[in-house]
Amino acid sequence: MLNLARRLSVSPQQLREALASLGLSGAQHLIVHSSLKSFGTLEGGADTLLGELEHSTATLVAPAFSYQTLLRGPDSPIHAQFSRDTRVSRDIGRLAQRMVERPDAQRSFHPALSFVALGEQAGEVLSRQTLSNPYAPIGALYDLDGYTLLAGVDHSSNTSIHYGEYLAGMPLLTRHLPHEGRVTSCAFPNCSADFERLAPSVRAATAHAGKSRLRLYRVRELVDATVRLLRQDPEALLCTYPSCRCQQVRAVVRREGLKPRMHADRAHADQAEAQLTELIA
Repeated sequence: MLNLARRLSVSPQQLREALASLGLSGAQHLIVHSSLKSFGTLEGGADTLLGELEHSTATLVAPAFSYQTLLRGPDSPIHAQFSRDTRVSRDIGRLAQRMVERPDAQRSFHPALSFVALGEQAGEVLSRQTLSNPYAPIGALYDLDGYTLLAGVDHSSNTSIHYGEYLAGMPLLTRHLPHEGRVTSCAFPNCSADFERLAPSVRAATAHAGKSRLRLYRVRELVDATVRLLRQDPEALLCTYPSCRCQQVRAVVRREGLKPRMHADRAHADQAEAQLTELIA
């Protein structure tokens, strides 16, 4: 029985070979969405996955969302502030929590929709985020010609699609959270339950490690395909669950349509900020 368990487990070397077969050479900038359970048994667990991904990338990014910080409304009492070490929501996965626990990792400021990153461009990627554009780190990866890895999960976990929705002009909802000692509003997206509808429109390099299917996409292709799909059908990625927040977004889309937003790289953002400073002065 013990020998059988060993044969069914995934070793670090097997995982490294699977990542290499996707074309990951250590030079890429990557956001990962993963499920440890998908591997069956991965020797070393989250530490092995993190170590092999670090070895295979120049910059490694993951969502580190902490939904427990969301408040019921603008008058809600603040019970706790978000910090660098706030625990990642369990449904985001163990890998992101393990990254947060690394003292050399950087984490963005957003109390509910933060990202965590390691490597060459970690600071640049995370610095893009704002309360009005929480998925802007994906825009930084877009500019870096980065990649998205789905490891044992489908597109319902794929945050790159949310950035495509943002550019396409999908309405954003308002949520409240604690920030800098007070209750602040922030933009919040529709759900991602039906994001797998994008799958036929994008190409992936595919490999397997144990029971886990690994799919690697270019961020630019994911984002651009999302924009194209929503231009054809603005409701294509909204779920139909009656109680979901998607129904609020759908109502706005039917009433007002989409209002496309511009993608601004860091140079454009700095220029706009400088112009605004001159106007204020």
